[in-house]
Amino acid sequence: MRELASCFSEYAVQISDGASCSSYANASNCTSSNSMIPSTQNAVTCLYKTILSSNQKELVIRVTWSKNTVSQGLTIHFGEDPSNFFKLNTNARLFRKKKGSKSCDFNEYKVEVFWDLSMARYTSGPEPVDNYYVLVKVDSELCIILGDLAEEASSKKLKNGTPLAKFSLISRQEHFSGSTLYSTKAQFCDTGTFHDILIRCSGENEGLKHPVLSVCIDKKMVIRVKRLQWNFRGNQTIFLDGLLVDLMWDVHGWFFNPASGYAVFMFRTRSGLDSRLWLEEKIVQKDQDKVDFSLLIYACRCP
Repeated sequence: MRELASCFSEYAVQISDGASCSSYANASNCTSSNSMIPSTQNAVTCLYKTILSSNQKELVIRVTWSKNTVSQGLTIHFGEDPSNFFKLNTNARLFRKKKGSKSCDFNEYKVEVFWDLSMARYTSGPEPVDNYYVLVKVDSELCIILGDLAEEASSKKLKNGTPLAKFSLISRQEHFSGSTLYSTKAQFCDTGTFHDILIRCSGENEGLKHPVLSVCIDKKMVIRVKRLQWNFRGNQTIFLDGLLVDLMWDVHGWFFNPASGYAVFMFRTRSGLDSRLWLEEKIVQKDQDKVDFSLLIYACRCP
């Protein structure tokens, strides 16, 4: 009997087979439109599952980079209690400490945070691209390592023999606002490559009678949804990097709740031994060593 992933891949859209977008009608949807200004990324939240080596205790750490017209900053939440957080405003007038360390006690956890964002380089979003580091210790174990300078910083600031907790990225959320053109990158497994993702909703201003949703990965169209106002929810299976990935879209808010105007796009890796969609599973699977990864894009269409 063939593996389940092999069977599903026959019916999934292949990304890494070298096919190009030109094999689809209206291939221009796989490139950003010169007449449409891309949406602005306002916040990025990464969810990490950490297992402390001393007692095998599991802790979920949420790291959020945010940016608006008046401030830009970093917030780190620990566990389920919303009051357990560390916050750093990197460009506020009253607090410009872009390099330093801080110790915090959160219930049963003793936390230390080390950071250097003084030379960090940003593009259009709130998350730094390079020239920075963020280190997080929980109960004397190194739990989070972020940034291209993290390895060098950890060797200088931490004692030799500091235990390293097991941690993995289980979810990434990105918030956008502006037009209906969204561009990002994602790595769906540790051994995979980063993939370019382009989501675009075309409308009447481009000569179409009805809105059309297009999602492209590495310049290959994986879905094209016509008459979007009637097909505002759906899903498609994608096969890339040897993984089954469920792509879900929900743009109901764009058409029927204009006050909020939010749409949600989700890419979720699926275990080869499980044929269920992501909606039937929990993000954190405590009984399995393998943790699936999900990318969520929250898209606000501003008038």
